[in-house]
Amino acid sequence: MFRILEAQAPAKQNATATIDTLCGRLQSATLLEDRRAAILGLRSFAKQWPASVASGGLRNLIRCLSKDLEDVDTTKNTLETLLMLFNPDESSPEASDDIALWLADEFTQRQENITVLLDLLESYDFYSRLYSLQLISAISTARPERTQECVGTSPVGVSRLVAILDDKREAVRSEGLLLLVSLTRSSSELQKVVAYENAFDRVFGIIDAEGSLTNGGIPVQDCLSLLANLLRLNISNQNLFRESGWMKKLTSLLSDVLKAHGSSDGVPQWARPQQDKNVWGLLAVIRLFLIRGSIGTQANQRSCWQNGLLVQVLEIAFHSVMDLNIRAEALVTAADLIRGNAQLQEAFAQLDVPSPNPQPPTTQVNGHTNATVSPRDNVISALLEVALVTSSLQTFDVRLACCECIKAYMQGHTPIRLFFLRRAIEGHTSEETEPDNILTILIQNSVSHSGDPYRLWIAAVLLFHLLHEDFEAKSTAMQVTEGDAEDGEEVVTCIQALAGNLISAEQNMEDERVSIAYLTILCSWLYEDHDAVNDFLSEGSIIQSMVQFVTQSNQSRTLASGLCAILLGIVYEFSTKDSPVPRDTIHQILTTRLGRERYIDQITRLREHPVIRDFEVLPQDLTSSPSGGLPEVYFDKTFVEFIKDNFSRMVRAIDRAPGLEVPVVANGIQKGISRELVDSLKAQVDDRNQSIQKLESDVLTLERKLGQEQADHRKAQDSAATELTRIRNVNEALQRHHEEDLQKTRKEIRDVQQDLKHQHEMEIRQLRDELQKLKADGEASLDRLRHRDDAEIKDLKSTIARLKTELEKSSREHVQDLQTAHEDYTTKSSDLERRLQRAEDRYVDADSRASRLQEEVESKEAARKMVQTELDDLLMVLGDLEDKRSKDKKRLRALGEPTSDGEDDAEEDTGEEDEEAKELSSPIRSDAAQDT
Repeated sequence: MFRILEAQAPAKQNATATIDTLCGRLQSATLLEDRRAAILGLRSFAKQWPASVASGGLRNLIRCLSKDLEDVDTTKNTLETLLMLFNPDESSPEASDDIALWLADEFTQRQENITVLLDLLESYDFYSRLYSLQLISAISTARPERTQECVGTSPVGVSRLVAILDDKREAVRSEGLLLLVSLTRSSSELQKVVAYENAFDRVFGIIDAEGSLTNGGIPVQDCLSLLANLLRLNISNQNLFRESGWMKKLTSLLSDVLKAHGSSDGVPQWARPQQDKNVWGLLAVIRLFLIRGSIGTQANQRSCWQNGLLVQVLEIAFHSVMDLNIRAEALVTAADLIRGNAQLQEAFAQLDVPSPNPQPPTTQVNGHTNATVSPRDNVISALLEVALVTSSLQTFDVRLACCECIKAYMQGHTPIRLFFLRRAIEGHTSEETEPDNILTILIQNSVSHSGDPYRLWIAAVLLFHLLHEDFEAKSTAMQVTEGDAEDGEEVVTCIQALAGNLISAEQNMEDERVSIAYLTILCSWLYEDHDAVNDFLSEGSIIQSMVQFVTQSNQSRTLASGLCAILLGIVYEFSTKDSPVPRDTIHQILTTRLGRERYIDQITRLREHPVIRDFEVLPQDLTSSPSGGLPEVYFDKTFVEFIKDNFSRMVRAIDRAPGLEVPVVANGIQKGISRELVDSLKAQVDDRNQSIQKLESDVLTLERKLGQEQADHRKAQDSAATELTRIRNVNEALQRHHEEDLQKTRKEIRDVQQDLKHQHEMEIRQLRDELQKLKADGEASLDRLRHRDDAEIKDLKSTIARLKTELEKSSREHVQDLQTAHEDYTTKSSDLERRLQRAEDRYVDADSRASRLQEEVESKEAARKMVQTELDDLLMVLGDLEDKRSKDKKRLRALGEPTSDGEDDAEEDTGEEDEEAKELSSPIRSDAAQDT
């Protein structure tokens, strides 16, 4: 019997078949009730069979939204079904992430699908609004860019979304708020449209309605997220926010937090976690106005200062009841508020804040009322006290934030840096002990007693920022010395004291952060400063100890050994042959004792260490500390950039020959006397000395030649005397033998004597004259050479002095000359631009006139050709008529018909007309030729 009944029963349907049936009914139904029944059926399958329902009924469901928009129940069921498709059960056999993408694509491929959902926001029905917002949120999660485009393209889509913020029902308002946060996260165009829909006013209205920052919950946090999306990197919205006066609202919100903590009831303990999140979110919103390098940062900083926002942020930062993370974030915000703005930096130093370590409050009599006065300190003193005196590990983030705030106070303001440094020097040299003096902390090295390496590390970071790339500050700091020579103590400079503390820290194996702190200062101080390098090298044992540390380093101190290698490279790079330890010696020490390979390996390992390599992505706060240990914070951001920028130069430093010295340019002026100039002058002096020696040798040669000529003259005189004696003897013999010949011979002898005497006198006189002339010329030449050499030496000395004077003068006038040259260049450039513009205008005008004239010529030429053509046609017609008439007359005459005189007259008239036509055509042709 049962078998018969089972055989007669209808076949069982599976889920897929049922879904197909329901989809068919939904598509073909004409009555609202039928469609509603089909939608309810599909809703029951949507959670377990989302793919089947979507493939067969998604488009029909979307069509029902627009068709049955007025029916609230049908719209509600349709939206619920669509939401179930986006969020199926995890146990569903068809559950997949691809379903949401496919559904979102179906909605966003046609603009009207998103428009239908936005139109549902016009309905005040709770479920229509809520489900529509949730559905748009689901679509935006799957396809954010396309959803943003569809919402932005809709004429009133953004207006309807922003209007949801005025809905008093918290669920709808919160869903609309979350949707706006999602849509404005990455679309700058949507951010601008939302902001100009009075979104700021509505957001602050929600914050006030929820209980402000103190009592507000998750909606306040969402409002701050929406504010952050609207203001992040959007200059237009920031200007709108600032010009609309909303900066004062931010100040009011922070002031309410302080008032709540200052009230008698205070803030309940259960409300503080959410309050801290809200305050942190507001501080993050403030920092969005203060992006470094943004064109609107300066204006935003001034607006924050004028509305008292900086004062309230500082009050939050130094309020002892506030959470430490909030205080740290407030200090970082205060740093951003003054960074790079000279006026605010100067005004910042005049502010007072609550004392970080308040004493028991004192009671003063004010008229008839007793008032409790809370102690307050100068903000700079309070920052130094928190950063350098506090040693608790829990306050590490606050100490780093204080350090960041002081760096922002000094950044880009040379007078403030010099004032801060001189104040530190005065405090260090005074008899009073200042626990927050950075020089005292660094020179006395009290880490071993306090057990807090970050006290010294923060002091080193502050001194590093005071000296970094500031040659005037370096020169001022080099005047600091330790020890009194009058009491017999050894005088030690600041650089030598810091180097000694570094060596002591390495020998005692103190915390690596201590060595890094000293190395940070020394590397920056000695970089491009010959005087500092010479001061460092005046203690010869320091460089030996540094080499020993590098050669004997272990894996646990890679950072310190790498910095030691960099410091050795800096010392060698900027040393000179006149340094206490010459360049040749330093190079020999580096290449023999340390070795080129080890030197490069140490620097490379430092550069590739995660602390340096991944500095930008690693947390630089308390969260980086291992359990029970110190935070993994070793370097300052600016010093890391210094290491990365000069890494290749330090690697190549050891390969530079000792004879090649590096010139240093400070503030655009070469520091010290140029080594090339000195070497050039020395070479010139050597050349002059060689010339003097050559001239002296020439004088000696001339003197020897003169002595030889004098000896030859004396020999000639002796020869002449011998010849005279012989002649006298001959004369006497002749006189004895021949008296007559004697007289004749005497006469001849007298003549010969006279001639010889005259000749010898002439020769002697000539030789004497030549001798005197040679002697005078030699002495004159010698005196002239000596005077010239003395003049040249004197001129060289004056040239050296003049070059030094001109060098100093050029250093003073260089900036003025550059400015004058720049003004001349600007004037000439503007003049040339004006002349070029006038020339271009004239060229354009001439070109247009030429074009116009060409057009006129062409038009006249065309008219001339047309008239000429017509005239030629007329002449041809007239000629034909004349020929025809002549033939007709001849034919008439041949027939014997008489011809009238009128015809002759007509013929004459025709001839006259031809002549007139020819006369008329000639002027036309000439006019056309002239036009051409």
